[in-house]
Amino acid sequence: MEINSFLTKLSASPLRVIDASISLNEYVPISISSKNKDLNFDVSSSSEWETYLSNFLKENTAKVAFGGYLEERDIYNRSGYFNSEENQRNIHLGIDLWCNAKTNVLAVLDGEIHSFKNNNNFGDYGPTIILKHKVEDVTFYSLYGHLSTESIQNIKIGNNVKAGEKIAALGNSTVNGDYAPHLHFQLILNMEDYSGDYPGVSSKEKLPFYKQNCPNPNSLLKLPNEI
Repeated sequence: MEINSFLTKLSASPLRVIDASISLNEYVPISISSKNKDLNFDVSSSSEWETYLSNFLKENTAKVAFGGYLEERDIYNRSGYFNSEENQRNIHLGIDLWCNAKTNVLAVLDGEIHSFKNNNNFGDYGPTIILKHKVEDVTFYSLYGHLSTESIQNIKIGNNVKAGEKIAALGNSTVNGDYAPHLHFQLILNMEDYSGDYPGVSSKEKLPFYKQNCPNPNSLLKLPNEI
C-alpha cells in the first residue's frame, strides 16, 4: 500500500488542524529554507521571527503561513539540541502553520491520545500531544507540537477525540521552544519507542527512513501551493 495515496483518499475535502473559522483563502505558503534570501535577520531571535512573520502575513493579507515538509533549514543551527550528533539534523519532517498564539488546535481525524509531554529543550517542541488513529486496519499517529502548557494539564492517555475537536491551543515563545507561535503537525507510521515526542527534524543520512515513516501531512490538509 502506498501510504500517501491512502491518506489522500481519507477525505475529499481539506482536513483542519487549526481553528476552522479561519478560511483557507487566508492561508499563504511560506519558505523558511536556507535558500530564502528574505531571512536577513537574526534567525536565533524568536521576537525577530515574530516581526518577520507578522509583516509577511500582513503583506499577503493572510492569517496563516504554512509549509516546510522536507525543507532544509538553517534555523536549527542555533540549538545544540539539533547539532549534538555526528550528523546535523536540519530537514523538517512536518508542516508548520504559523499564526497567533492561543489559536485553537484541532484533531485531524478521530482517534485517541497516545501520549503527551513537555519537550522543554531549547528549540524543541515544548508541550506536545500525539494522537493514535486506526482507519481500515491501518494504524498511524499525528503529532501536534509547540502548544500551550495548559494544553497538556487536564488530558489522559487513551482519551477519545473526534475529528475537528479542539485538543489544544498554540503556545507563545516562552513555552514553545522559543519560536514564533506556530503548530508543528507531523504524521508518523511507526512510533518506535517514543512517547510524547518524536523526531521532527532529520539529518540527510537518515532522511530515507524518516521520509518513509513520516508521510507528507498535506495528504490530509490538502493546502494549495505548498512550498
